[in-house]
Amino acid sequence: FEPKYDPWDQRMCLVPDGDLFAAVREGRASVVTDHIERFTENGLRLKSGAELDADVIVTATGLNLMVLGGMEIVVDGEVLEMPEAVTYKGMMFAGVPNLAYTLGYTNASWTLKCDLVSKYACRLINHLDANGFATATPRAPGPSVAIEPVIDLSAGYVQRAIGELPKQGDRTPWKLHQNYAKDIVMLRYGTLDDEAMEFAPAR
Repeated sequence: FEPKYDPWDQRMCLVPDGDLFAAVREGRASVVTDHIERFTENGLRLKSGAELDADVIVTATGLNLMVLGGMEIVVDGEVLEMPEAVTYKGMMFAGVPNLAYTLGYTNASWTLKCDLVSKYACRLINHLDANGFATATPRAPGPSVAIEPVIDLSAGYVQRAIGELPKQGDRTPWKLHQNYAKDIVMLRYGTLDDEAMEFAPAR
């Protein structure tokens, strides 16, 4: 029970009714932390050299992240390559009009961000309607903005997918804040018409 990572770096497995802990305490179950070297005729051989006999092996290697469920985004006939995409306010992609998505917090409730993004999207739609615009398109940051991975988390499921995820800038409005208070200021009360957003009427 002393993993090499911190609890927030890897998702914790909770046991609400405590039956696992009761089984361990009573000697009916045990926990081994190790790496699997290979399957054997009777179970598993671990990198430490230990053998675990098993009748059934259930593999649970973690999540495989997929942005927007693998949906392909095409703008003016050009496919958006997700690893080259840059986020805007952690909820839109540079160069993609009228598309908002939610990427929640890694350090707080996912729904906190969902709520802010939903309200921001409604504000944006109302702004388009009120001003006769058809599209709102974030523009990519200039060369002075450093580009970095969109999620700074050492969890295995993030690191496995990092090459397929979009990027973020090192400052607002291209930064994905993992900070609810900052996002309240930016998304609930911040301006819609900033340096990176381009509004246009219907063609």
